[in-house]
Amino acid sequence: MKIVYLIAGAGGMYCGACLHGNALAAAVHKAGHNVLMAPAYTPVLTDEEAAPTGGLFFGGINVYLQQKWSLFRRTPWLIDRLLDRPGLLRWVGKLGSSTRPEQLGELAVSMLRGEEGRQRKELDKLLAWLEGEVRPDVVHLSTAMLAGVARQIVRRLGAAVVGTLAGEDLFIEQIPQPYQTEARDLLGQRCAELTALVALNDYYAEFMAGYLGLPRERIRVIRPGLNLAGHRAPGEARPSGLADGAAPGMVTIGYLARVCPEKGLHLLAEAFERLAHDGRLPPARLVAAGYLGPGDRPYLAAIQARLAERGLADRFQYAGAVDRAQKIGLLQTFDVMCVPTVYAESKGIYVLEAWANGVPVVLPAHGAFPEMIADTGGGLLAKPHDARALADALRRMILDPQQAAECGRRAQQAVHERYHAERMARETIALYDTLVGESG
Repeated sequence: MKIVYLIAGAGGMYCGACLHGNALAAAVHKAGHNVLMAPAYTPVLTDEEAAPTGGLFFGGINVYLQQKWSLFRRTPWLIDRLLDRPGLLRWVGKLGSSTRPEQLGELAVSMLRGEEGRQRKELDKLLAWLEGEVRPDVVHLSTAMLAGVARQIVRRLGAAVVGTLAGEDLFIEQIPQPYQTEARDLLGQRCAELTALVALNDYYAEFMAGYLGLPRERIRVIRPGLNLAGHRAPGEARPSGLADGAAPGMVTIGYLARVCPEKGLHLLAEAFERLAHDGRLPPARLVAAGYLGPGDRPYLAAIQARLAERGLADRFQYAGAVDRAQKIGLLQTFDVMCVPTVYAESKGIYVLEAWANGVPVVLPAHGAFPEMIADTGGGLLAKPHDARALADALRRMILDPQQAAECGRRAQQAVHERYHAERMARETIALYDTLVGESG
């Protein structure tokens, strides 16, 4: 079977959708299928070996220029290729990584219009490549925001088009009117045209069915899986020795996600203040790691300043963006991990990464998190948007290290048994087989 994965790049940032899409493509390729990954907008940044890659489509510079000026909708493809060079797109992606959804409403609507939008020329390039070089049986979109390509792929190639639902509501809800309503309506129309839709958990399948006005049975749930190479195996001892900046007996509370208001580091910092001044607890430190965009640097600086005012500057560390080896090494120094998102999470890949290394978690009780905790027993839930409730849950975890260790053990076992890439690939291939058989 020939499968193309169209994966939306995120500039210079590691993103959950990119990591999930690459892990899936690589696992399906390893299972013996003919796979090509086709990045969209910018090259895909992944912290593990990339799946086989074809061309790059809908290059971010060309997409933007075609949106703004009609001249660029008529330029020769050869000129466009000069603007699609990976090095240039990576550079521009880093510069534009602070661009917020509220600045992209008109562009998002145009992309969802597909052949009727201002990026028709970019769609034609994708179709020419698919028709002339690949002839895929399946095209899998890493996000339903790419669904504007689906109608023409189905009409001209007869291929099945699958879309993964991965946080589209969060993006759309930040778009200003009138584009927000238009984008939501278009997304529902385009998703109805897809051959199949996939969500990573029951919560998001139910939510998006209502959000887009689709029948719930149209959305298949295939839970995410990790490439477990390098992660600590069940029963394997935690690395000995003190982590950088840790004193003997010090508890490490960890955060691993993009550093931005949506992920809630400010709530964790406020909870940490409460814990740091609690005489019943051992000394603790807070270590945060993850991508920090230019637009979010003042956000982190404000958190650091607040902690410094309370005498906690030496108990907080920002470890920066980390690659795969650094990430796994850092996770293994955490006693508990907490990412208190202010939005309802649709994926939670970083939670699986913590669990793969036996690290228990404290998470807000919304989105996919209650479902994940119920399935694995991997931690505690706290009232969302409430730093006091977050501190109480973290305090329970710190005061009962046996419970914390048992949560980590159960979750680690669950990840190694059923949240791995091979299982994810098997279930996805079974879906492809059904779709290709039906279209055939």
